[in-house]
Amino acid sequence: MLKGKTIVLGVSGGIAAYKAAALCSKLTQQGASVRVIMTDSAARFIAPLTLQVLSKHPVYTDTFDEKDPSVVAHIDLADHADLIIVAPATANVIAKMAHGLADDMLSTTLLAATAPVLVAPAMNVHMYAHPAVQHNMELLAARGVRFIEPGEGLLACGYVGKGRLAEPEDIVEAVRQYFGRTELLKGRRVLVTAGGTMERIDPVRYLTNDSSGKMGFAIAAAAAEHGAEVVVVAARTSAPPPAGVELVRVESAQQMLEAVLERFDQSDIVVKAAAVADYRPIHMHGEKLKKQGAGLVLELEKTPDILETLGARKRHQLLIGFAAETSQVEHYAMDKLHRKNCDLIVANDVSQEGAGFHGDTNIVQLFDAAGLVDAWPMLSKREVAERLVRLAAERLQRRLGAEQS
Repeated sequence: MLKGKTIVLGVSGGIAAYKAAALCSKLTQQGASVRVIMTDSAARFIAPLTLQVLSKHPVYTDTFDEKDPSVVAHIDLADHADLIIVAPATANVIAKMAHGLADDMLSTTLLAATAPVLVAPAMNVHMYAHPAVQHNMELLAARGVRFIEPGEGLLACGYVGKGRLAEPEDIVEAVRQYFGRTELLKGRRVLVTAGGTMERIDPVRYLTNDSSGKMGFAIAAAAAEHGAEVVVVAARTSAPPPAGVELVRVESAQQMLEAVLERFDQSDIVVKAAAVADYRPIHMHGEKLKKQGAGLVLELEKTPDILETLGARKRHQLLIGFAAETSQVEHYAMDKLHRKNCDLIVANDVSQEGAGFHGDTNIVQLFDAAGLVDAWPMLSKREVAERLVRLAAERLQRRLGAEQS
């Protein structure tokens, strides 16, 4: 799949730079022509000669070190790239990309590039969570930059948390998926909800849930990669949004309902992956509540049922709901499917290891009106999304074919 593809690999300065050697090697083995650009900081962690030997091409480190007088190197690299990967991507290089800075070979090439860009962040857990870094990633995602989420675990700095560079095998798989895109959903409109809604108690407190938005974002990314026009209505999330989609930010269940209804009639496939709060405070206090007495009683009321509303309103849409359960998964999934007039329900037992909200994997069962459609073992959320999008596309096509015959 990668044979004949030219991939520019940008390596920035972090301890994870050593993994760039394995990534370069694996991409080359897959048939890609890999051209490596290293920042000065990256060259302090791993020798350029290592990547030169593995890529079988000169490694670029200096904007002014023109190896071929017939071309301007950073323009030539940008022009011939089928894909640019930045791995590891430090907070610094992400900031440069977001704000258009070009003060070294890598940032200058990125600014000149028209090829798609795939970014694999790697940094300290607190740096990754910093609002500036998250803002920069969201800004880049809105421009079409794709992200490979970092892993969680023991970091080189001694902290345990998110920030570890994705494994080279995972980055290669993301590259393969990019080049393996189809036009399965070309001309179709897909609407996805993601994340956990927030119901305000006062200006600083709210009711919410553990949803990270990862599953919804993965579905949106998969649909976009298969040619769909995708809108994501997202509440509170802890993952970077996908590239190539329209992102609509909301907070509460009511706001999500309004945003979804505004776009529902024009959609072909609607995937309700968000975890919507079932209740909200009857009164939202305009000022921060002060501590008083030994306890606090909150009076709650039901939030609007978005999925049920869509089920009653749907005409041509393929409607897919999610059911996060902790017991009797099939019973509750089938009940939800019938009550809310869904075409498919994706159900999981979130008490199972590997199927929770914050992880990168999921274990799901799919149900339609006839019962169990399929049961998938533990898979990455990206793979679950890929399978679900393909299944939805097939069912939509089958329905349209039946209507036309």
